[in-house]
Amino acid sequence: MARRLKDCGYEIAAIYDVNADTAKAVAQELGAKAAERLQEVTRASDVVITVVTDDKAMKRIFNGGLLSRARGKLFIDCATITPEVHVWVEAKAEKAGAQSLEACMASSITQARQGSLYLMCGGKPEVFERAKPILEKLGNAPRYIGPAGKAAQVKALVNMVMNINTAGLAEGLGLAAALGLDLATVREVFSQTGANSQVLKTDGEDMEKRDHSCFFSAEHAAKDSGIALKLGKGQGLNLPLAAVTKKQYDRMVSEGLGNLDKSGIAELTFKDRHRASQG
Repeated sequence: MARRLKDCGYEIAAIYDVNADTAKAVAQELGAKAAERLQEVTRASDVVITVVTDDKAMKRIFNGGLLSRARGKLFIDCATITPEVHVWVEAKAEKAGAQSLEACMASSITQARQGSLYLMCGGKPEVFERAKPILEKLGNAPRYIGPAGKAAQVKALVNMVMNINTAGLAEGLGLAAALGLDLATVREVFSQTGANSQVLKTDGEDMEKRDHSCFFSAEHAAKDSGIALKLGKGQGLNLPLAAVTKKQYDRMVSEGLGNLDKSGIAELTFKDRHRASQG
């Protein structure tokens, strides 16, 4: 995202990452400061874009100095986290005299670099309008969903359905392989029938070839399915497919496969691939 904005003519003032070496390398490439403290990022910037892994990380940065001297600044938060934490961030930013917008991403590294992310945004309409020029450089037609937390709800649903689709595709291809069917043919048939999906396009061949280079990890898939299940529980809904899918991704994490791409769930459904250690 930083590289994309630099290409679009924006000045990248500072880069911060928990991996200091990564921050230094990217900062040097983009002519930015490699910040050692969060306060330095806010001090140097008019707009701060955050991407973190989970609720704890989000609270850590906003309680850890990111809002120091933040009056007038804009925070665009792209993490997939629980809706209530996005609401908490908005309130905390406003108390500091700043503004925040959740801009949940439904894409990955390639799309971020190309400026073709799909962005679902939540917060105050005027904050969305303020952020829109930047958002339009990062993605095609960013979508305003509603108040803080609402975009995060939609993103949780997106990932819940995507994860279910991924698990279903892994089972279908795993069974096809066990039956001795040609998987390229099966994938082509799937693409022309009701078995088609975006996941088939992005993950089908990878499942066959066992190429699980990580764009969206199994660990994150488990986390995001958990967010959706929590939302369902809050509404008194039973979501059995989401629950079973989460168990599969939890199994990947417990068996040391959590750093694989979500397509790695096929390692659990194809015969004679991964087997849990028996001790």
